[in-house]
Amino acid sequence: MTDTAVCPVFGDLGLPEKVVTKLTQNGLTTPFPIQAATIPDALAGRDVLGCGRTGSGKTLAFGLPVLVRAAEERAASRRPRALVLVPTRELAHQVRDALEPYAHTLGVRVGDVVGGSSYTRQINELRRGVEVLVATPGRLSDLIEQGACELSDVEISVLDEADQMCDMGFMPQVSELLDQVRPGGQTLLFSATLDGDVDKLVRRYMNDPKTHSVDPPVSQVTTMEHHLLKVLPRDKNMIVTQIAAREGRTILFVRSKHRADTISEQLVNAGVPAASLHGGKTQSVRTKTLAKFREGRIRALVATDVAARGIHVDGIDLVVNVDLPTAHKDYLHRGGRTARAGESGRVVSLVAPNQRRQARRLLMDAGVDAKQHLVNPGDELLTEVTGAREPSWEPWIEPPEPERRGARGRRGGPRRNGGGYGGRPRGERRPYGDRREGGGRDRDFGGERRDFGGERRDFGGERRESHGHQGRRPFREDRFRDDRPRRDDRPFRDDRPFRDDRPRREDRPNWRGEDRPRDDRPAWRGDDRRGGRKPYRGGDRRHPGASRA
Repeated sequence: MTDTAVCPVFGDLGLPEKVVTKLTQNGLTTPFPIQAATIPDALAGRDVLGCGRTGSGKTLAFGLPVLVRAAEERAASRRPRALVLVPTRELAHQVRDALEPYAHTLGVRVGDVVGGSSYTRQINELRRGVEVLVATPGRLSDLIEQGACELSDVEISVLDEADQMCDMGFMPQVSELLDQVRPGGQTLLFSATLDGDVDKLVRRYMNDPKTHSVDPPVSQVTTMEHHLLKVLPRDKNMIVTQIAAREGRTILFVRSKHRADTISEQLVNAGVPAASLHGGKTQSVRTKTLAKFREGRIRALVATDVAARGIHVDGIDLVVNVDLPTAHKDYLHRGGRTARAGESGRVVSLVAPNQRRQARRLLMDAGVDAKQHLVNPGDELLTEVTGAREPSWEPWIEPPEPERRGARGRRGGPRRNGGGYGGRPRGERRPYGDRREGGGRDRDFGGERRDFGGERRDFGGERRESHGHQGRRPFREDRFRDDRPRRDDRPFRDDRPFRDDRPRREDRPNWRGEDRPRDDRPAWRGDDRRGGRKPYRGGDRRHPGASRA
């Protein structure tokens, strides 16, 4: 392991001047320790193994060198030049969004391939060509099988949160994908731990990597406090509600999707702006929920471990373990959602009497020294530790999203004109008094249309006066046709008989009534020589003369 001192500015790391300028515009002047340690080696083309806690700035640590190297050459269609593998969809979108400003500065195209999104959009994006591809292993494998992507031109491979990908069972897919990249390329691997399958990846795909471990684990972050709240089972729901009603953003972790939806509904009914996030929701709903949480429209996010890694939201100062995690790694990653980038935060775990031994073992494996408290609903100690307060108990109704005026299609609101003529809503007609000459529906394709009230030329060449609308024409005696014969007295065309003289239905030769013998009814429509196409209802299923091939 090597420790590297923090560089004073990004300009000392070998990055291009326009990238440094963009970083300064975004308020980033001093790199984090993991960035200062890994960026020079990554720019030099060496394999880098970065070990650091979540929230330590690893995205820019590998992202900036990847963008700089990918800008050297234009990517061909369906053949990216750099590949970033991540375990979850949310982390993929976060990495893409974090790299977009600097990619635009360098003229590099960044694409994402994740599950739950449109295949068509991703295939079209790959067809147009991207230099850097951020992907989850499952969807990328599907697109490769369909021939929409090839990895033979990939020169830089990045594995972000490698330990989580191995824990989620992505090890076979990751190995299969890395076997398809260009041999002898550069590999960057970032992980919170370097045990188990991560060590196998390092030995198989990395060549003399430069190892950097400069950030302390979550348990040793000095700006993070750990608390263990002992509660009674009957008081747990009330305590969760009071904690969620606090000021500020709060993430509450639970063990299942059903628990997330149940607790979220409980908080909404109590007047707390809350929403749930788990793998059972569609990608669009998950993306919108995270956006609302970042924008402050919801204050409490009830989530499963799908949000325990890679999700970065500014201002989260409290993480609540409503349900204890199953492993100490999950506890560390849950707590990593707070106290990020030098900020302070607290991690609170709710423990029932029968879970105290499990909680002590979990904290011991995580290396956490937590303060223990016995609390009841409404206690001052609960308010002091978590900022809990009494909710309003009036159901929270989410305000509607503001309409984007003038926008159309999927990204905007409803169409303003509704598709009607002349700027009117669909289904409404303009009164005759509002119709003007030469406009709207009254214009003639051959030129200006004459007004109804003017003079017009008759077919006989003479000029006569028109009296406006047809309904206001003068009285004409010849319009009444009393001299026409009655309907019953008029003969039919072709000397056909009157309807009353037609034969009864039962007497017609083609009638298929129930009293007709079944064997006499035709089994197929059409000519027997053609075999027919559709059987009559109730007839034989196959015509004797039809082919059985």
